[in-house]
Amino acid sequence: MRRDQGRIALLLLGSLAVGRLGWSGHVFLLPAATFFPAIWSLARTRKQAAACSAVYFLAAARGLPQGVATYYAADLLPGLLLWLAASSGFVFVHATLWTKRPGLWRPLFYVAAAVLIAVPPFGILGWAHPLTAAGILFPGWGWLGLAATATGLAVMTTRLRPVAAIAFVGFWLWSAAQWTQPVLPASIRGVDLQLGSSLGRDSSLKRQQELIANVRWQPAEAIVLLPESAIGFWTPTTERFWQQQLAASEQVVIAGASVIDNDGYDNVLVRVSGTGGEVIYRERMPVPGSMWQPWRPLLGQVGGARAHLFANPVVVVGAQTVAPLICYEQLLVWPVMQSMLHDPDAIIAVGNGWWTIGTSIIDIQKASTEAWARLFDKPLAFSFNT
Repeated sequence: MRRDQGRIALLLLGSLAVGRLGWSGHVFLLPAATFFPAIWSLARTRKQAAACSAVYFLAAARGLPQGVATYYAADLLPGLLLWLAASSGFVFVHATLWTKRPGLWRPLFYVAAAVLIAVPPFGILGWAHPLTAAGILFPGWGWLGLAATATGLAVMTTRLRPVAAIAFVGFWLWSAAQWTQPVLPASIRGVDLQLGSSLGRDSSLKRQQELIANVRWQPAEAIVLLPESAIGFWTPTTERFWQQQLAASEQVVIAGASVIDNDGYDNVLVRVSGTGGEVIYRERMPVPGSMWQPWRPLLGQVGGARAHLFANPVVVVGAQTVAPLICYEQLLVWPVMQSMLHDPDAIIAVGNGWWTIGTSIIDIQKASTEAWARLFDKPLAFSFNT
C-alpha cells in the first residue's frame, strides 16, 4: 500500500513539474510538456489518470485565479472556481480515454485524446497542449515536425517511452544550439502599449490622439500593428477620425476594436489608412466566460462576444497574407492550425493583457505563438498592452 501511495505521489509530482516547467512562459521549456503522456500512461487506474491530468493542467494554468481576480476586481474565489472549471474538459477527455488495455490501445487512445483537446468543442479549453512543443523540437519542419511530435507523444505512452524521451531531449538540445528568433514580417511593426485597463474603455479624443502619436513614431510606409481593443468601439465616427489623421501619410494601421450591435459584439481587427477603414478579422475564439457566453441565447438574453469558430483564418495585409491571433487564441491549437492550412506569409498576434499583471500568462501566450511561428518558419509580429 505504501509503495503504491509513493508511486501515486511521484506521478502527481511529475505532473506538477512538467505542467509548471513546460508552461512557465520560457519558450525553450515547452518540451517539458511532452513528458505528460508518459505520466498519464503510468497511471494504474482511471482515477489516477484523472488526478495526473488535473494536476498538470492546473499547474499550467496557475496564473488564472490571480488574473481573473484582477480582471473583476474581486477576491480569488471566482478565479479559483473558473480555474477548476477550465480544467474539466482536459481532465474528462484524458480520464475517459485512459485504458488498461495493452499493446497499441494506449497510444491510440492518447492520440484520440490529443485530437479531442486540440479541436472544438473540447479544444475551446485546450490550453497546455503538448503538441505546442513541436516548434521547439523541430523548428522549420512544418507539418512533418508536427507529425514527428505527435508520434513521439504516442510512443511516450508505451514501453518504448525511454527511446522517445531520449529522442525528444536530443532534438531539444539540437534545437537550442541552432535556435533563431522568428523574423519580423516585411513592413509590419508591432507597437506595445502600457495603458493598463483604460485601453479600449477610454474612447476620448485625447486617447485616440495618443494612439495616433504612437503610430507616427513608426516608419512612414509601415503597416503599424496595435493591441487588442486599442481603438475601442469601431464606429463611422472613429473610422473618419483615423482616416483624416492618416490622410497625409502612407501608413496603414491594424488595430484591435469592438463592433457592437443589438445582439452582442465582435472582437475584431480593423485596417485603416488615409483612404478608409474596414474590419478584416473577427475573433474566432473569445475568452469563454468573460467574453463568449453561449448560454445567454438559451436564457433569452443578448450580449457577450460572438465566436466565429472557423471563419477568416487568414487576411490580406498589403502584399502579404497573414494569420491573425487575438489574445486567447494564442493559447489554443486549432486556430493556428487552421490558419497554417492556408500557408500564410506571416503571423500577427495581439493582446490586451493588463489583467495578467503578476502572472506568466502573457509570457505563455508569446512562447506558444513563437513556437508555432518557428515550427512553420513564419515571420511573427506582436502587439500587447499591459
